[in-house]
Amino acid sequence: MNAPEPASPQTSADHAQRVISVTVNGDVRRTAAATVAELAQELELDPAKVAVEHNGQIAPRSTLGTAALSDGDVLEIVHFVGGGESSTEDDDSWTVAGRTFRSRLIVGTGKYRDFQQNAAAVEASGAEIVTVAVRRVNVSDPKAPMLTDFIDPAKITYLPNTAGCFNAEDAIRTLRLAREAGGWDLVKLEVLGEARTLYPDMRETLKATEILAGEGFLPMVYCADDPIAAKQLEDAGAVAIMPLGAPIGSGLGIQNRVTIRLIVEGASVPVLVDAGVGTASDAAVAMELGCDGVLMNTAIAEAKDPIRMARAMRLAVESGREAYRSGRMATRRYADPSSPLAGLI
Repeated sequence: MNAPEPASPQTSADHAQRVISVTVNGDVRRTAAATVAELAQELELDPAKVAVEHNGQIAPRSTLGTAALSDGDVLEIVHFVGGGESSTEDDDSWTVAGRTFRSRLIVGTGKYRDFQQNAAAVEASGAEIVTVAVRRVNVSDPKAPMLTDFIDPAKITYLPNTAGCFNAEDAIRTLRLAREAGGWDLVKLEVLGEARTLYPDMRETLKATEILAGEGFLPMVYCADDPIAAKQLEDAGAVAIMPLGAPIGSGLGIQNRVTIRLIVEGASVPVLVDAGVGTASDAAVAMELGCDGVLMNTAIAEAKDPIRMARAMRLAVESGREAYRSGRMATRRYADPSSPLAGLI
């Protein structure tokens, strides 16, 4: 009996590029995927976040990478979704350093009457991220209440910041301690120039950004409203740019719309207004400029009713974002009647 001839290079190539038909969730699909995991990736699904039934049998997640696909296979791929009625609302989440959030409002944790009020304001705001200062433990009263007793870091993302640092060395040291304390690598960097204005020292800020990024930190960086400096920070490793809208704690609102818009247009990382917001309309303006989010503390904490103001800020951020996505009308120098003037009685 003659031995079979070896496959020609062309035959091997055809086999490598085979295309089969499979049924996925009731729909027939043509695919070149060789395994269930490859099919999931082709569908832009994370194999670690779905469950698969393959030809009527549950395919354990650990086997998806080796579960071979054949022509005519039938698959059901499911994942967890919230209960209740389906929503037609599109997904308008945002991502920073690979982490996705739905709320575009970040709130601080200073200046509140107590931790209970702080926690209530966070809940009312809908925020998924809170900034936290790194301070020494009160060794004279180690059982004193702590922020983590009221705002659960397992449910709300803590963003350690370097508030009060006036040079790169102190800021870096603070964040190294924060990472040791809680394992955080997503951090907020601010290096202040002087105490009166609390404006950032951009030279020290840039130096700290480079060092922190080199050590594996993911710094979201408070900065001046300078498009050139913002781009330099991004090149140095900043995962988000956070220009001030006005001096920290001033409540003056967005004083620099032109430069913030330029920063947004030039950035390839998220841009969030940080500092200066005083009321809900300020938050809406920041979002209408195209920013990815807004960070605030004093505007909520020092309101006469912080909980109500937190809700107002939540609505303002959502409203401003919707307005930005809608595309506002053009501005005109003169009036343009809503109803035609022709045919008047």
